[in-house]
Amino acid sequence: MNSKDPIRSAIPYRRGNVKPLLNEIIHALDRLLDDDEPTVIDLASLPFAPGELEQLEQALGRGELNAELDALGKSHIRETAYPGVWWLEHRNTAGEIVGRYIEITRTPEILMSQDADIGAGRAKLRDSFEDTGNEFNKEAAK
Repeated sequence: MNSKDPIRSAIPYRRGNVKPLLNEIIHALDRLLDDDEPTVIDLASLPFAPGELEQLEQALGRGELNAELDALGKSHIRETAYPGVWWLEHRNTAGEIVGRYIEITRTPEILMSQDADIGAGRAKLRDSFEDTGNEFNKEAAK
């Protein structure tokens, strides 16, 4: 064995992050139900050992709802097997993961319409309605 060779161990390397993280999710669900307080957990900020992220994803399972957004890259939002617990992954235009989160909330923030967008949509609908309103009035008069 060369002194520059890495030391190999038959003992699997684990940091033990999954169980405490599941416990944090339980407490976040308590806050959501009791105080209507959402929680976001940035998975990229946690020091996962090899395989732990997959173990967490497996423990949370898959729920019924899935959504995909395409804005400056794809974002995948899916409900886990536990309502109120959402798994989010954001990718850049090259397909690289740039963010991975667990949101404990009723609806993930990224899926909620912003007031500015709602206002712009209302104005667009109003303009469209006014432009076609005369046609509707002619049809009603017949």
